[in-house]
Parts: sequence; C-alpha cells; structure tokens
Amino acid sequence: MTILEGWDSHAWIDGPWIHRSPRRPEVRPRLLAEVTLLPWLAPQLPLPVPVPERTADGVRHLLLPGSPLTGGDEALGRELGSFLKALHAVDPAEAVAYGALDAETASATKAVELHEFRTQIVPLLPTEARAAAHELLDRVAAVRNCLIHSDFGPDHILITDGRVTGIIDWTDAVIGDPALDLCWVLNGAPKAVAAGAAEVYQPGPELVERAKDWARLSPWYGVHRGLRLNLPDDVVNGLRGIVSLL
Repeated sequence: MTILEGWDSHAWIDGPWIHRSPRRPEVRPRLLAEVTLLPWLAPQLPLPVPVPERTADGVRHLLLPGSPLTGGDEALGRELGSFLKALHAVDPAEAVAYGALDAETASATKAVELHEFRTQIVPLLPTEARAAAHELLDRVAAVRNCLIHSDFGPDHILITDGRVTGIIDWTDAVIGDPALDLCWVLNGAPKAVAAGAAEVYQPGPELVERAKDWARLSPWYGVHRGLRLNLPDDVVNGLRGIVSLL
C-alpha cells in the first residue's frame, strides 16, 4: 500500500484503486459529492476524469495513468482547451443537482476569504498599492456562471507520452468564474501549451483579463498562509509578489 497525503484528503493506493478520506469535517461533503457529480460529468468531457464510488471512510476510484504535467506542446494545449471548453459548457443547474457547489454558497465562502485578504493583507501593503489591491479583490469576486474545476493546474493534469490521460482532484468543483480554470493555462503554462489552449477555447478579452487577475491573486494565498502559521518569510516574500503583480 502506498500512502499519499493531500491538503484536503488522506489518500492511499491499494492495488488498482486510490482511496481518499477527508482530513477535516468540512471536506467530507465535497469529497462525497464527487460520487454523483463525476459519473454524470465524465461522458460530457473529452478527457478522462475519475469516476469514484463511496467507501466506509470516503471514496475510491480506479487509478488513472500518467504523471503530473511538466511541459507540453501546442497539441497538448489544444487538448486542455477542448477540455475546459466542454467543462464550462455543461448545464450549471444540472451540475448543482449532481453535487457541484452552487454559486450562492461558493460566493459566501469566497467572501469570507476575500474579507480576510482585505482586513489582514491590504493594510500590510504600501499605501499607494492599496486602491489597486481592493479593485483586484472586487474583480475576482464578480463572476459565477459555469461549472469549474477550481484548481486546474499541472499537479492535477496527468500526462503519458506527451498526451493528457486524466484530470484529477475535483473536490473544489463549483459554479464559478471560468477565468479561474484558465488562470494557469494562459499565464503559467509553457507558451506552446497556452497558445494551443487559446486556439481551441478562444477566450474573449474580458476572460483573458480576468484570468490575469486570478494569476495576480496567487501570492495572496502565500501571505494568508504565512499569517495563519506565523511564517514571516512567507509573508514578506508574498507581499513583494503582490505589489509586483498589481
């Protein structure tokens, strides 16, 4: 048996299965929601996703092949663009009925986080940067209109021989801003991957700019964590990152 640990779940591999159990009580309902959401979602997507079943202590699903993405070409980017385009086109009301977190609940949860950013982090920024910081926080809270993965990045994109063989970790699936899923693809992925994804997805200028906003928000999470865990170096480095991206 191989033990794996994640932020939200304990995980272990047993034969062909990967098992996951919640690390905290609030994670449990989102983990169990995958049991209804992903079987409904999988036939609508052009790339494989886990199809979990419930167990006594959480969920399990058959292992998907591949390793986390570390590079890629335009063809791989086109695969990702096609996947996100299909994901963002599914019926959001049906997605909620099958277990995705609804927009109202997701907005309330995000509002708490953004309030902490405003009250704990913005006062630490140089005075001249605070107005832009508040504007950024306003913009990322504004849109919730389709089903999104919410943590779409290289750690959750499995690759075998240069092609995508699975998209994993759906605990955070919500009705939200599609720009969040495009954040890494357009701003952090290799240029060829970004170009291929944009070619297929064809995001408009507003969506591209919101994806940049989500990228600008990235260092805020490091500061937030540093404040909670008393990690002063993380706070200092994160504040520099925030200012550089505003």
